[in-house]
Amino acid sequence: MEIKINVPAYSSENGVELDWEENFSISCSVDQETIKISANQQGLISLAKHLLNIAQCEVPIHTHLHFDDYNSLQDGSCDLIIEKVK
Repeated sequence: MEIKINVPAYSSENGVELDWEENFSISCSVDQETIKISANQQGLISLAKHLLNIAQCEVPIHTHLHFDDYNSLQDGSCDLIIEKVK
């Protein structure tokens, strides 16, 4: 299987633009010291696009993506923050 991913170009005017796959499902949980991210195929592709998006050279250091059960994750999920560092 071949999957082609379109990563939106970063611009300082628009910031990081997230491109979600239709019908994505993602949840995040923590059990003691283990973080578990569970996702269907559309969710995994969406996360891959977000990681490639924030990895662009033009994206400033300390830019972060914040997901929770009010914003993109399934109900009951813990917060998931992905931050670009130097």
